Amino acid sequence: MDNGISIIKEQQKAIIDTVKNITRGDWKVLVLDQQSKALIDNAVKEDEILNHNIATIELIEERREMNQTMDAIYILSPLPHIVECLLADFERRRYRKAFLVWIGVPSPDLNRRLQPARQQIAGFESLFIDFVPQESHLITFRDPWAFPIFYHPACNDLVATYMRELAAKIAAICITLGEMPKIRFYSPKTATHEASVLCSHLARFVQKELDDFREWDPNFPPQSSRPQGILLITDRTMDLMAPLLHEFTYQAMAHDLLPIKDSIRPTYHMTINEGTPAAEEKDAELSDKDKVWVENRHRHMKDTIDKLMGDFQRFLDQNPNFTDKNQDTTSLNAIKDMLAGLPQFQEMKEAYSLHLTMAQESMNIFQKHKLPDIASVEQTMATGLDEDLKKPKNVLDEVVRLLDDADVTPMDRLRLIATYVLYRDGVIFEDIKRLLAHSSLPPAESGKIINLELLGAQPVRPLKGFRTPPPPLFPRNTKNIAQSEEYALSRFEPAVKHMLEDACRGVLDQTIFPYTIPPADPNEEALAAQGSLRSAAPRWASANRRQVENRQRIIVFVAGGATYSESRACYEVSEKLNKDVFLATTHMLTPNLFLRQVGDLTVDRRRLDLPQDRPKPRAPAHIHERPAPPQAPRPPPGAQQQRPPPGAAPPGGPRPPTKALGAMTISSGGGGGSSMTSSSSSRPQEGMPAAGGSDGKAGKLSKDKEKKKRNIFGIKKSH
Repeated sequence: MDNGISIIKEQQKAIIDTVKNITRGDWKVLVLDQQSKALIDNAVKEDEILNHNIATIELIEERREMNQTMDAIYILSPLPHIVECLLADFERRRYRKAFLVWIGVPSPDLNRRLQPARQQIAGFESLFIDFVPQESHLITFRDPWAFPIFYHPACNDLVATYMRELAAKIAAICITLGEMPKIRFYSPKTATHEASVLCSHLARFVQKELDDFREWDPNFPPQSSRPQGILLITDRTMDLMAPLLHEFTYQAMAHDLLPIKDSIRPTYHMTINEGTPAAEEKDAELSDKDKVWVENRHRHMKDTIDKLMGDFQRFLDQNPNFTDKNQDTTSLNAIKDMLAGLPQFQEMKEAYSLHLTMAQESMNIFQKHKLPDIASVEQTMATGLDEDLKKPKNVLDEVVRLLDDADVTPMDRLRLIATYVLYRDGVIFEDIKRLLAHSSLPPAESGKIINLELLGAQPVRPLKGFRTPPPPLFPRNTKNIAQSEEYALSRFEPAVKHMLEDACRGVLDQTIFPYTIPPADPNEEALAAQGSLRSAAPRWASANRRQVENRQRIIVFVAGGATYSESRACYEVSEKLNKDVFLATTHMLTPNLFLRQVGDLTVDRRRLDLPQDRPKPRAPAHIHERPAPPQAPRPPPGAQQQRPPPGAAPPGGPRPPTKALGAMTISSGGGGGSSMTSSSSSRPQEGMPAAGGSDGKAGKLSKDKEKKKRNIFGIKKSH
């Protein structure tokens, strides 16, 4: 695939261009908050920012020095506590001027709070980068809490507000890509679950966000020769099989089986130079920077291993001085041992050590835990066809045999039960209990099966009565399916792939995937697709950059989490149909995470620890601190201090109230005749001298007189 466009590069360009347009050769301070810093760090190296006249990068939540001789660029999250930190900076005039850039659109309330400080703001704009590009065509919001918010019955009060926030982020992706797309959404025909209207509402929120932005910026979208883009909004309920099945392409298999840390950039913990004195623990990053990872992540594991070993063999052929001709180069372990003895090629060695290790670990689990047998049954249930593309027989017997097998892990047994229940379109509750007993799983695990009902499935059916199974969302034409023994365990394709292929060909069902704004001609998509496909051959054959830039862009958004098999499908459709397909989602799902989140759909909401139920973030207390007043310099040790002459004011201080003291009378009893009465009744401002030049001694005298009016018990004397 020709990756002419990358959402990572587009976000990076937006950030760098903004900084360059503000600095214009003049040195400035860059101020970030923790959230905006995480987004920017993911897209741009710190040196790339510093190279554009940025003197230093600071965090707004931390203590900082005053710098009133320089301007500051603030790139901030539009959150109340961040605005409070910003206002504290303005109050103290920490910098000379402020150029304010939001990563999203601030609410009207936050804008009103900033109104009094407008004079200090030299520039004000929104950057629309509030999303995390994980790969060139994969975007995530890293928000696993979306799942309970959308599907937990006790979270209904959060949905509307959350949808608006989500819509703003989806619109930000479109704006960054320069697209005003046609929006279509998943609308199931016979759904009974409450979340069936999710995509409809979300699509309309996104449409409003884009309409509002176009009204604000009449030059949006920028002129282009590309066909108008498409935004397809769906959610997890469209395909419940995809997050349950074992997938044997490299990336999906590794995330399923290996302990990969799911951070902004996924990492795998490994030992470099294992078995040597130079052994070192390292978290290896799995990102687009790793070319070996990019080349192999969507290949079937068999092809990945062949490619890794073939590439290494070519390296040995090109560098014969580093090898022993008698060494074995046909096994993964032998190649790993050879890599440990090649210190001259550190970068290459680390990359291949990482992926050979991950491939070997994955294959060990594959063999040890009977994954070939499990996957064979899974594929039959997910597709409704056996390996010969015929209606399967004895499926339950094969499932029970695997549930009784000690080599099958408890999680794989639960996945098998869930897949079987979906395949059968529900079973009686007693059968679920029997399947769990065969699996030696606790009865409480039945909740993870029954809760699939909240996602539109019907896992439990009554003992009596027949229900016609719903027709498949995308009926399969078995005549065109190529049979291959090598890939028999990968026959299932996620619904996202079928949806994309139908959309690209202009035949996506408009009753199930309607538009937010219906086209004037219902056949518009089909006619456009025919023209595109007729001209596809010469465009595929060309590597011309302009051709890549002219490809139509399709954004798929999956609410409630997407799988790595769905990500792989988007890349495959991009390459096959000459499109640029981007997958965006709230968070990435693995089978274990999916079943855990399904199980949590009936727990007490307080146990979910939703960010919306936590105390709101508060600005740090130190932003309201004020610097201590400067202390008068102390005289050097041994120096004699001169006493001021009588009546003179001490150095640096106010004059004593000599006139007021001279005018006092002893007979000024309850206060009516005292000449100490000030002509002004207002209290002096803090940090300012009192009226008449008093230094506070008058107040002390007044307190002494008050004491004389009280007896030893503190009771006021009567007159």
